[in-house]
Amino acid sequence: MDCYEFDYGGCSSNPTLGFDVAIEKMASKSEGKEPVNEQVVANMYGAMRSELNQIYSKITELEMEVSEHSLVINAIQPLDQSRRCYRMIGGVLVERTIKEVLPAVQRNKEGLEEVIARLNETLEKKKKEIADFETKYKIRIKKSDNDSKDESNKKEGSAQGVLVGPASSSQ
Repeated sequence: MDCYEFDYGGCSSNPTLGFDVAIEKMASKSEGKEPVNEQVVANMYGAMRSELNQIYSKITELEMEVSEHSLVINAIQPLDQSRRCYRMIGGVLVERTIKEVLPAVQRNKEGLEEVIARLNETLEKKKKEIADFETKYKIRIKKSDNDSKDESNKKEGSAQGVLVGPASSSQ
């Protein structure tokens, strides 16, 4: 398997942002042999879809971190640069000044945005790879009977109103 790794120094609480995002690209099995049967094709397709979901999850996670970094930047930017603040570095709470912390948080945010951009590129490549695979093996996603029944019930339910009669005064 080919492995693409983006190494970026510590975690979001570290002054040097760092995490390893390893995205494994499934080796194309059509290089030497064609898949033997439908089950092999289905398994390959499932693995590709799983990879795609993992990439989506990682992008979402990193976007949340970017959002948190933005909140921190917006909170401390207008404050006095000599004011003390505390930062978690490798599990240790360290006292710093805003002047020292703000540039590091901004660098971390920029680094996260770069990694997100790379993951988005990888995501687009994976989508194209899956689309090509679907075309090559004529894969169509079918909805199960239960799903289609649920959807028709939802449509009917949303169109139905509730009739309430007048309160009886027989008491």
